[in-house]
Amino acid sequence: MSETVTGRGSSEVASGEEPINETRSERVSYLRAGHTLRSWFFTTDHKRIALLYLISVTFFFFIGGMAAGLMRTDLLTPQGDVLSNEGYNRAFTLHGVIMVWFFLIPSIPNVFGNFLIPLMIGARDLAFPRLNLLSWYIYWIGGLFTLWVLLAGGVDTGWTFYTPLSSMFANGNVVMAAAAVFVVGFSSILTGINFIVTIHTLRAPGMTWGRLPLFVWSHYATSVILVLATPVLTVTLALIVAERLFGLGIFDPALGGDPLLYQHLFWFYSHPAVYIMVLPAMAVVSELVAAAARKPVFGYWFIVFSSLGIAAVGFLVWAHHMFVSGMSMYAGAVFSFLSLVVAVPSGIKVYNWTATLWKGHISLDPPFLFAMGFIGLFVVGGLTGLILAMLALDVHVHDTYFVVAHFHYIMVGGTVSAFFGALHFWWPKMTGRMFSIGWGRLTALFIFFGFNLTFFPQFILGYLGMPRRYHVYDPQFQVLHVLSSAGSTILGFAYLFPFAYLIYALRYGKPAGDNPWEATGLEWTVPSPPPKHNFDQIPIVTREPYDYEVEKECEA
Repeated sequence: MSETVTGRGSSEVASGEEPINETRSERVSYLRAGHTLRSWFFTTDHKRIALLYLISVTFFFFIGGMAAGLMRTDLLTPQGDVLSNEGYNRAFTLHGVIMVWFFLIPSIPNVFGNFLIPLMIGARDLAFPRLNLLSWYIYWIGGLFTLWVLLAGGVDTGWTFYTPLSSMFANGNVVMAAAAVFVVGFSSILTGINFIVTIHTLRAPGMTWGRLPLFVWSHYATSVILVLATPVLTVTLALIVAERLFGLGIFDPALGGDPLLYQHLFWFYSHPAVYIMVLPAMAVVSELVAAAARKPVFGYWFIVFSSLGIAAVGFLVWAHHMFVSGMSMYAGAVFSFLSLVVAVPSGIKVYNWTATLWKGHISLDPPFLFAMGFIGLFVVGGLTGLILAMLALDVHVHDTYFVVAHFHYIMVGGTVSAFFGALHFWWPKMTGRMFSIGWGRLTALFIFFGFNLTFFPQFILGYLGMPRRYHVYDPQFQVLHVLSSAGSTILGFAYLFPFAYLIYALRYGKPAGDNPWEATGLEWTVPSPPPKHNFDQIPIVTREPYDYEVEKECEA
């Protein structure tokens, strides 16, 4: 079942586009349109670039995960027997830098946004195909800088690069690490610009703003944040490098600088960056919930405006990371209020997803299980975020493991669950092959259980006063750390499962068909895997999004 579309004659093809004169049976899939390395590394096909990103972010995910595993092994004992003090600092810095900038931020937009947005809006590619390929090369330039830092001994500032530690006192490869994040920021900016222009200019006839899939709306909001916020980070990192290399007095008090200025600049980017990571995940969940429930999404426009509201208000709450930095109580009260306000549009999404599921014909396929895992973990992360938004409570749990747990419930429990949900949902479309449903269900359950065993004890650790970024700790905390490390072991194996059975499915999986989930949307009207140019003729959209009820009436 799919969204009703009609073909366009040659006289109706959009300006500058030629009809592709191939029958459905003659079309060659994008995977078979060239087999040489050159055909991949110089491709401008958005679908191939999406696969290049998928391989790339998976590579960095495993490196960041190995750093996390090393940390959890070290934390099994109160003495920190595995890593030295400096070694532990370098491990958690590497883990943070790689996971935030080389996995969480690019994972869903650069993989699934790249692959799906043109298909969802009825376009043959993104607006700037060469710019799209350039963004992947820039991503890898930043990645190579990061790998050089790893091989050269690492960096010990933490992933936030706080000054004056990073600008004056750190012993690691701060300049190269900052350069890596500086460079990869340009990849994000180019991707954001490409998405915005594509959504504005390449929508198929009939694809009005009110018919856009929620996936596209959320990526539109994410792209606005990317374009507006990322330049602030790049300038801030450039200032760190300038102070470290040339002794300019920007953040160092001894030279007339202000270290709190760095925190304001960094968090002005980095709190919107939280929504760069979670808004695409919400986009995925909206698609998965509708497909699982076989119902139109409840409150379509509420979810649309909640995405735009999150993007707007997210720029106004950065200083809740700085409640203990000495700001005035009036400023603290304002930022506390705004931090509570930003929870409202997030809550709207959760309520609307729940209403969509109500009395739906729910299927327990792996993508839906990942979506349900996202909702549950995101709710826990959101509620604990309200605690951190309270001035008095934040003083107690600031810089403790409570913050670590909250952050990971949103970013890892939320974003990574949605990433795996998207991977399982659109894998048949991307490859034309089905994977093992049983293994997919088992993976979803193991990830949910392993994640909670890893990070829920950290809420208790933080409440009891265990500071983050310490690897030598009071023995009273050992039991909770052992539980957390045991959970991380389960989680690590659960992350390996899809790597095995999805690769196996590439060769031995059953043919998926065009629409194995019986979902709506233009992407399900093309063959699996899609042809190189997506559509023979640009489609004309005549149906509303998520129009499941209409399809049932047609069947009757």
